[in-house]
Parts: sequence; structure tokens; C-alpha cells
Amino acid sequence: MTNRRASFREKASQLVCAPGPAHNYKIVRAQVVLKFAICFALVAITFGVYWQTRGHDFVNYDDLVYVSENPQIQAGLNWQNVIKAFTHVHSHNWHPLATMSHMLDCQLFGLNPGAHHLVNVLLHSANAVLLFLLLGQITGGPSRTNTIWSSAFVAALFAIHPLHVESVAWISERKDVLSGLFFFLTLFAYFHYTRKPDVVRYVTMSILFGCGLLAKPMLVTLPAILLLLDYWPLDRLEKTSATKLLLEKIPLFALSIGSAIATLIAQRGGIVQVAHLPLSWRAANALSAYLIYFWQMIWPANLATIYPHPGRLPIWETVGAAAVLALITVAVFVLQNRRPYLIVGWLWYLVMLLPVIGLIQVGSQAHADRYTYLSQIGLYVAATWAIVDSSKSVRYRREVFAAAGPIIIALFAWRAWIQASYWHDTERLWNRTFAVTKQNDIAHFNFGEFLLKKHRLDEAIAQFEIVLASHPADPDANFQIGSAFMEKGELSLAARHFERTLQAEPKSPEAETNLANVLLDSGQLDEAVAHYRNVVQREPDSALAHYNLAVGLHRLGHLPEAIAHYKEALRIEPGYPDADRFLGEALLQNGQPDEAKLHLEKR
Repeated sequence: MTNRRASFREKASQLVCAPGPAHNYKIVRAQVVLKFAICFALVAITFGVYWQTRGHDFVNYDDLVYVSENPQIQAGLNWQNVIKAFTHVHSHNWHPLATMSHMLDCQLFGLNPGAHHLVNVLLHSANAVLLFLLLGQITGGPSRTNTIWSSAFVAALFAIHPLHVESVAWISERKDVLSGLFFFLTLFAYFHYTRKPDVVRYVTMSILFGCGLLAKPMLVTLPAILLLLDYWPLDRLEKTSATKLLLEKIPLFALSIGSAIATLIAQRGGIVQVAHLPLSWRAANALSAYLIYFWQMIWPANLATIYPHPGRLPIWETVGAAAVLALITVAVFVLQNRRPYLIVGWLWYLVMLLPVIGLIQVGSQAHADRYTYLSQIGLYVAATWAIVDSSKSVRYRREVFAAAGPIIIALFAWRAWIQASYWHDTERLWNRTFAVTKQNDIAHFNFGEFLLKKHRLDEAIAQFEIVLASHPADPDANFQIGSAFMEKGELSLAARHFERTLQAEPKSPEAETNLANVLLDSGQLDEAVAHYRNVVQREPDSALAHYNLAVGLHRLGHLPEAIAHYKEALRIEPGYPDADRFLGEALLQNGQPDEAKLHLEKR
């Protein structure tokens, strides 16, 4: 009897203490307000770092070909350009959605670089918010709230880490922030699919993933990331076999393979051949790059636009890097039962970097800050969750975290603000790169191009000479320095460098045209005409080629042939500048005054 009464009193006490609907409503409302406040704070700190970019200019590192000197992009978003975005490559890349976003920017804002920059900032802010909400959803307990501050810290790191400045403050890296948006939306869709699997949710997830690939193909590893999330924090392996989970991802892997093939086709002109960079050198640099990215996450100092490839690394450095990576990998596997987030975060980092780690080398960089945009999220999560778990027995840990977290975020935000300021304009960007790197030929070449366009000829020549000191046969550097000498009036030096360009690229119409122009101005008419003929043979549909040949023949006195090429230039491009005037003069000299009058009157 006594036991029954005790049991009754216990149940009654539970009923009295149980929270009612009003209490639950207050809790939910408090959680919503807190999440909204955190989202607002994430947007605020992101804009605090990047608001300065509204006053930044286009830079001459891809921005010209991507936007500011690309007539197709400037034409805006229309059906014809949408088709071209899907059927043509864009600067050795195939990313139609990123291309279309640039078109839309031009349609809305014209060539106002500040507006283009702020679109990047808005997308990055949205990504930080989505990351916070996603982590809160997938890593929380039944209430989905007990990891809210860990999720907020990871999202804040993502928002303001200096390594991400390149992805946000560089207009050409729209593809990073845009693909990131679809990356997070895909993960959200996948989470909801795992709660209640059905065809509609799977198709929705697949469409979002496909859009991410169309923004930047680096997302090809996303199906593998989903498998990692199945292990932790979704714990799907407890209910479903690994084989079934793998089979579930086959359509997504098929999308990845298709995107990879399209990317390789688009980048075939930019892929460095094995003969120039052996696989052993690439593998050694890849091992080193993994550790460099890891260290830069902790200590993001001396960041540069481009880091020159070191070529062959010392064997001790390669062995050391491999040993450290192997040790970390073994450690996370050993701890996988007690600390599952460690193996997920570490493998997230390793896997997401695989497409850009340099085994298939595009360009001559050793590594690039932009490649960490999504890949280092795994490290943020692993480190944050490990610190929180390891400090459970520490006294006043809440107070310590409340003080340390904002300090860390403030320090990184300060460094990111400084790093973003270097992207203000081309000159500042390359001068900063020279300050933190050595023997950076790509930086010297790009800065030289900028100076040449500004007609700062002696400074431009000095930059190109630095490149040619280590690469005397480089066709691009020879062409640019030849152009500088031509503009300066030093024709013999210009001709010498154009000849070197043609030795490396015998079929370059630009180099041969410039060489012919120099020879023509030097009075070497026969040689000039011979080169003009070569250009016409290679480019028979070029009005410029026919016009140049006509001018050379005209000066030689070969009037009938000159007249024929003037007419051909006008047939290809009616109203070609000066063609009617010179054609009229040639016709007069050839004894055809009536026909000459028709062309001279068009002046």
C-alpha cells in the first residue's frame, strides 16, 4: 500500500512539474529569437569585413576576361547568352550558372565593380547563415539546440576567416560563393531526405547538387561528404547498411562524373602537361599543400593572390609531410568511436581538396586560398567539437568560451579586413603579392600587363624583363614586352621579341601582325608583306588581316592586289575604319577615278 501511494505521489509530482504548452511556447520562442540574433550577427560581421569592397575596382587577374572586357557578359542575361553559357567555355572553365550570374550583374548594375563585389558579399553572408542553421539541425540532440553555440562559432569562422577573402573580395570567384550556396542547400535537402526518404526530396536534392556543379565543378566530391555525414552526425549506419547508403548515392556520383568530364574538356588548354611538371613533383607538392592549408587555417599570415609552384621539393619535406598526414589520419581512426567528428572533419578536408590539390595541375600555382572555402569546414567542426567535448570537466568553461570565442573571431575578422583591403585595385594587389612571395613570375607578368595598359612603359618593360630573366622563351612575356617597345618607338627591340614569340608559337596571328607592323614602320616593306600574307592565310575571314596586307601592298605599289584586299576587308566588315579612304586613294592611283569617288565620299 505504501509503495502504491509513493508511486502515486511521484506521478502526481511529475504532472505538476511537467511543462505546459505555454512554457514550451516560451522556450521555442526564445530559441527562435536566439537563432535570429546569431544570424543577424553573422551577417553583421561579414559586412563589417567586406563592406569596404563596395569601393574596390576590377583587378586584371581574370576580372577582365570574366566581366569588364567581355562583351558577351556585358550584353546581359538573355536567351542567346544563356545558350552560350551552356555551350561555350568561360576562361578555360565550364560553369554556366556562374557565367549567367555575371551576365545578370551587368544587366542590373552595368560595369559598377562595387555592386558586383556586394553581390559576392551577400552570397557569402547567406552561406554563413546557412552553415549555422545546417549545423544546428544535423548535430543537435532531440531539441536541436544543444550545439547552437558550437554551430555559431564554426559559422563565424567561416564568415570571417582571412583565407576566404579571395573567394569573396575577388569578383571572378563568384563561382566559389555561388557554388557554396547550392552546396549548403543540397546538404539541407539531404538532411530532410534522410528524415523522410521519398522521390520528391531526392530529386530536389539532386537538382540543387546539379546547380552547384554548374556553378563550380569543385563540388564533385559532395556525394562522398554525404557518406561522411551518414556516419556522423546523422548516424544512418546504425539503421542502414553501408552498401545501401552507397547505392543511394550512385545518381549523385553519376552527376559528379559527368561534371568532371565536362571540366576536363573545358580545361584541356590550361592543364599542365606531365612533361613540364612530373607526377612525382605534383604528388610531393600535394602532400605539402595539405599541411600548408592546415597551418594557414591556424595562422593566416602572408596570404598571396598566387603562390608559385616550387617544382621539385626536397625529399625530406615530402617524407615529413606524408608522415604527419599519416599520423593524423591514424589518430582520427583510432578515436572514431569516442570522437566520430574527428574522422568526419578530417576526411571532409582531405576529400574536398582532392580535385584541386594539384595532381591534375591547372595553372602554375602551388596552392590557392580559394580552395579552402568549403574544404576547411570539416576542420572547423572537428576542432570546435573536440575542444568543447574535452573541456566538459573544466571549471568555468562557459565563461572561458564566452570570452575566448569573441576574441578569436575579432582577431580573424581584423586580419580578414586587412587582407580584403589588398584587393582594392590591381596595383595594390600585385604589390602585396610581391611583398609576401618570391620569384613570382605570374604576378610580375600580370602587373606588367596592367602597367602597359596604363602606358607606364618603362615600368612595364621592367616587369616583363623579370619574367624573361628566368623564362627567356616565354611567348606571352616576349609578346607583351615587344608591344611595350613598339609603343615606345624602339622598333628593333620590338621586332626581336615578336620574333621570339613566333619561335615559340609559329602560328600566333597577333605576334606575326605586330612583327609585320614593326617591319612596315621600319621601311622593310617586303618582309612586312610576307608576314601579312601568312596572317591572311591563317585567318582568311579577318577584316584586319586583309586590311593590313592591303596597306603593305599599297605602299609597295602593288595596286591591283591592294585594291582586292581592301575590298575583301570591306566585304567582311562594311565600314571598316579607313578602308574606304585608302581604297579610294588606291583606285585613284590605279586610274579608276569614278569608283574611287564612291569610296572617298563615304569618309
